[in-house]
Amino acid sequence: MYFFNNTNLSFFVTSLFLCIILCTDNYVWAKDNDAESISKIGQGVGHIMNIYYCYSCGYRKVFEDYAGIIQQKYPEISVIGANYDPPGLNMYLSRMIGFGKMILIMCILSGVNIFAWLNKPQPAWWSWCLENKLYACMMMFFLANMIEGQLVSSGAFEISLNNIPLWSKLETGRIPQPPELFQIIDNTLQFSKMDMPNSNFV
Repeated sequence: MYFFNNTNLSFFVTSLFLCIILCTDNYVWAKDNDAESISKIGQGVGHIMNIYYCYSCGYRKVFEDYAGIIQQKYPEISVIGANYDPPGLNMYLSRMIGFGKMILIMCILSGVNIFAWLNKPQPAWWSWCLENKLYACMMMFFLANMIEGQLVSSGAFEISLNNIPLWSKLETGRIPQPPELFQIIDNTLQFSKMDMPNSNFV
């Protein structure tokens, strides 16, 4: 029965520790973005537009284009973008798959026989993975990424201004054209200016 030596064990533990740190940093980065958005609203610095888009759908470039034209036309609006987390268990399941993918890749690269821990005979497919480490890791990486992308692919492009919904691709089925989005923004800003004297009076 194969057991890993101290070198393999230290490599595995170090890699697992780095994986946990990277996952934690991504979670904290997302929370910091939310905190930044809330702080700006609380300080009353201009208007805040939030755009939640489907990153796995390739909408990052669309968001950057829209953020550029919106800030050019409306300098008083701060545009904040973030990935749209799909509801339900899909997001948690995709994170579990990503975490499991990293663990399996680290086990393959370090030559660890995980079945020895379970007192089970090593299957032929795991022996093939250990003999073809590079190809096995690449195949596992791209296959897991494809499954993760399908789980978190929402097709969302949700736009709100000062927490007021302006557009939802999930409801309309399409991304707004810039002229119609400008018209919606103008109407929303106009209504907010009309409501301002009444709120001050009260």
